[in-house]
Amino acid sequence: MSSEQTSRTVFPAIVADICCVVLFAAIGRSSHGEDVSPAGVFITAWPFLVGLAIAWIAALAWRAPLRPLRSGVPIWIGTVALGMLVRWATGDGTALAFVIVATVALGVLLVGWRGIGRGVAAIRARRAARA
Repeated sequence: MSSEQTSRTVFPAIVADICCVVLFAAIGRSSHGEDVSPAGVFITAWPFLVGLAIAWIAALAWRAPLRPLRSGVPIWIGTVALGMLVRWATGDGTALAFVIVATVALGVLLVGWRGIGRGVAAIRARRAARA
């Protein structure tokens, strides 16, 4: 991927990841009958958003923002690990069931959209090569 292509994908990838974390928080709050207002969702999401930001930097994700293994997996693991660490440090819950659910859900969301995107790009490339 050229640097121009990469630079055009960084901002949308960051936005997609933020949306994934916010969606995770909103679904979690809703499933527990908690307030799903923007403030309520932010209360749940902010530790994971901090983890997401640090994971993006640590993974150098801007170099290949759409790659599931190169960027998606480190972003996922970092987001969960650092998000849980922030939750623990601020006195919020880190029950094992929550850690498991967060790990699975954020994995599906943060790595999943990249995998789908790569699949769609591969199909488009094959079609373009045939044309």
